[in-house]
Amino acid sequence: MMIKIKSSMGLEVIGTSDRIFEHIDEHEIFVGIGDNNTRQRIYESLETVGAHIPVLVHPSAVIGDQVNIGKGTVVMAGAVINCCTNIGKGCIINTGSTIDHDNCIEDYVHISPGVHLAGSVRIGHGSWLGIGSVVSNGVNIAKECKVGAGSVVIKDIIESGVYIGTPAKRLR
Repeated sequence: MMIKIKSSMGLEVIGTSDRIFEHIDEHEIFVGIGDNNTRQRIYESLETVGAHIPVLVHPSAVIGDQVNIGKGTVVMAGAVINCCTNIGKGCIINTGSTIDHDNCIEDYVHISPGVHLAGSVRIGHGSWLGIGSVVSNGVNIAKECKVGAGSVVIKDIIESGVYIGTPAKRLR
């Protein structure tokens, strides 16, 4: 049995995802999917056909001067992004996370709730930082990395993989 949802969180539901391309000329379309690879695949297919993909910023987020945020990125409640930071397209900057000055967050990165990035940090394309993880000043994290919940990254991660612990070490 198919359930027809007419609204969600006070917003009208106009159709299912299999009908998304019918609406690209009428509405902005935001890809709200947590998985980085799936989000990227759908975002790129929408971008190819000219969909307008907005940036969403919660009103309680704090955004400093000279911060660039790419299309399709969401900044959730209580997040803080300080000056001179660049955030790529299709990213998730989740609840209560902090990104200090002069950071570079590449495309399709997921910064989980309560993550803290010090200054001059670079996070590579498609990486995922788990809830409550911390990245020290000047550290670079390679593309396609997963950093486990509560992990502390104190030196560069130069190889894609899964990293956990304090200090973070490669699991696989």
